[in-house]
Amino acid sequence: MAPHTVVVSERLMPEDIRSTHRRLDVRGTRLHVAEYGDGGTGTPLLMLHGFPQHWYAWHRVAALLPDGYRLLCPDLRGFGWSGITSRGYDMDGLAADALALLDALGLERVGLVGHDWGAHLGFRLCLRAPERFTGYLALNMSHPWPRHRAVLPNLWRLWYTACVEYPVPGRAVLRHLPGFTRFLLRHQAADPAVWSPFELAEYGAATSVSAAAAQSMFWQYVLHDIPALVRGTWRRHRLTVPTLLLGGERDNVVVPSMLAGAEPYADELRVRLVEGAGHYLPQERPEEVAAAVRELFKLQKQSGFGSF
Repeated sequence: MAPHTVVVSERLMPEDIRSTHRRLDVRGTRLHVAEYGDGGTGTPLLMLHGFPQHWYAWHRVAALLPDGYRLLCPDLRGFGWSGITSRGYDMDGLAADALALLDALGLERVGLVGHDWGAHLGFRLCLRAPERFTGYLALNMSHPWPRHRAVLPNLWRLWYTACVEYPVPGRAVLRHLPGFTRFLLRHQAADPAVWSPFELAEYGAATSVSAAAAQSMFWQYVLHDIPALVRGTWRRHRLTVPTLLLGGERDNVVVPSMLAGAEPYADELRVRLVEGAGHYLPQERPEEVAAAVRELFKLQKQSGFGSF
């Protein structure tokens, strides 16, 4: 695939009558954005999904939020119905995509919500461009300053990444074994029954299409993010965006002990555990996520650049 070639999935999209959809050309690709709520007038929130999902990850949360919010739910580059390119899947590249998307939408400042990989990306955005975000709700993800004594005993929990991060075998697993994706979804939820058969099939099929993008994202993390964490790169940066970090009490990927320790590096960061929940809070506890959105992001009118 040539560097500037963009391939967009033609798979049928899940139906949600409350959402509208559009595609915007951003940084050499075409990003798909699902939108809920009061377009142009509601309090804007940028909602970043994780692996192995796409915009539909937010549909249960969206159903619980009142009028007055404008939820912008993009598919990350290479996922869902956004363009698949040969590069651009490192966190700095994905952060640049998100900021360029806000520019294309005419939004100077927004609230930020992220889950899993989307939450990892959210922390990068808040450190890179804090002036663009009124607050940050991070779900099921450790912060950039984890304590090594909390991380090291839990590295075994990331065993599945060895199956997907290496270029050739990783893409083969994700493309040809949708059962592996379905297993991860069930295994990482506190109650596997929270997933409908449709959702399991949908995310398995979606990951087969986005296999190259997903593998590249994992591999870029190995090449860049892990060395940065080992070197303590982010200890030279401070989180100034008001942040609420929600974790699942029974999250078997990002365990509660991995959420502590950010206080010296943040102006305002609170950590809260959701009892009995696993790694997929938007799916398992959408009411808790919606309540946190209402708590962190007050309803207000906005009208694009210069309105805050």
